[in-house]
Amino acid sequence: MENKQSILRYVLCVGVGLVTSSFIGNHSSEKANDKTSLPNIVIINMDDLGYGDVGAYGATGIPTPNMDRLANEGIRFTNGYATSSTCTPSRFGMLTGVYPWRNSDAKILPGTAPLLIDTAQQTLPKILRQAGYRTGVVGKWHLGLGSGHVDWNGHISPGPNEVGFDESFIMAATQDRVPTVYIEDGHVVGRDAKDPIEVSYDHNFEGEPTGLDNPELLKMKWHHGHNQSIVNGIPRIGYMKGGDRARWVDEDMADTFLSKAQSFVKKHKSEPFFLYYAMQQPHVPRTPHPRFVGSTAMGPRGDVIVEADHSVGAFLKTLEEEGLLENTLIIFTSDNGPVLNDGYYDDAVEKVGEHRPNGPLRGGKYSLYEAGARVPFVVYWKGRVEPQVSDAVVCQLDLLASFAALTGQSIQDADSRDYLDVLLGRSQQGRDALVLEANSKTFLRQGDWVMVPPYRGAALNRQVNIELGNSDKYQLYNVREDVGQQNNLAEQEPNRLEEMRKLYGELRGNARNEVKELELH
Repeated sequence: MENKQSILRYVLCVGVGLVTSSFIGNHSSEKANDKTSLPNIVIINMDDLGYGDVGAYGATGIPTPNMDRLANEGIRFTNGYATSSTCTPSRFGMLTGVYPWRNSDAKILPGTAPLLIDTAQQTLPKILRQAGYRTGVVGKWHLGLGSGHVDWNGHISPGPNEVGFDESFIMAATQDRVPTVYIEDGHVVGRDAKDPIEVSYDHNFEGEPTGLDNPELLKMKWHHGHNQSIVNGIPRIGYMKGGDRARWVDEDMADTFLSKAQSFVKKHKSEPFFLYYAMQQPHVPRTPHPRFVGSTAMGPRGDVIVEADHSVGAFLKTLEEEGLLENTLIIFTSDNGPVLNDGYYDDAVEKVGEHRPNGPLRGGKYSLYEAGARVPFVVYWKGRVEPQVSDAVVCQLDLLASFAALTGQSIQDADSRDYLDVLLGRSQQGRDALVLEANSKTFLRQGDWVMVPPYRGAALNRQVNIELGNSDKYQLYNVREDVGQQNNLAEQEPNRLEEMRKLYGELRGNARNEVKELELH
């Protein structure tokens, strides 16, 4: 049986390799084999990294030489999008190829939420595993675990391993949410049966201190929303008891994830692999390792971006040392746009200076404006992708279909489309239309235009000081000529507005998470 499976795997890889070679071009000087025809694939997904936080995208106050290397030696997309301006829906869209607004549960999840992705659902790791890839995820998950009630002291399932990842080393949600433990292949790392873990988002456990009641125990002060259980002197969202030996050290998190990513590469260097490397920076709480403290004049937020850049460089060095860089296709991007004060006092606002995390864009994380979902988006493949800057519209949504095409496969019904030629720099004909999401509200990008429907709600999120994009009027912007979205052309361009309203309705269809608009008429 094992021999038959090996033969089938070999035949599949060879077949896929023949199809793949038609995409990556003829290289007569190279020997055709599985390793050269099936590139390794790595997605480096940052967390809350803004369009203007990277040197190659215009940042001047934060040194990012390794991120810049990817951008300058690869394709730097100026119109690259996540599917959402917040983390959980963005990651759902990337891994499933389905718009997150189609799933009413695709919102920012607590650490106790059940798995958001159906285990029968088509996913990016499943597609690549079918093509013979070894698949792994390291870092932030935030897509739910289990089926409603998780026993953190036993095997945690379903999770990443049940939706296509052969190996997983993750944190359940975010660095500012409990449980503050690493989970490897469904088991809490370092768990102690004598010190069981309990987690709740409804009530505290007797005798456990909180950020609200015990400020004297804090090394980082909370600003809003982060005043429940205290771990490592940092108040979190949610309540947790037990698991003392298993709790992570925040300042070591970047090194821990880097080490796991490097180990995965070294372990599987002799076979095609897909690694989803989901870094946690610069999401709050921002806790740079001591060796990076003071790397910038911007405080912890700037310092953790430098730390993340170091991790990117160290990871690239591992690929080089293992002889894998020329055969590894890397996507570097972010799950959504930037935010400065996202719940803690950490000098991000006070020390930002002239640095603009959103670059020339308007808005930020949580926003309907461009800085919410328009993010750094780089494709790097040494020797195979020509360095260039592309204005084509690309989206993380389309990685599933594009990588399916790369490996000679077809996909089932999904919103994802094949833009492999665009991602490899062979075409400038990117997405014509995208329906993007922000806090369960949607907007349309079509060509050079962005249309934001009217929505109820505050125009400004005062806690984070970011424009949300809510208005009682339609908003229409030509983002090629007006990238900062300062000139609303809805009244000057009534025909275009009407065309986009019609297309928007057609594309959105009967979504389960139907968005309620304030119609003008």
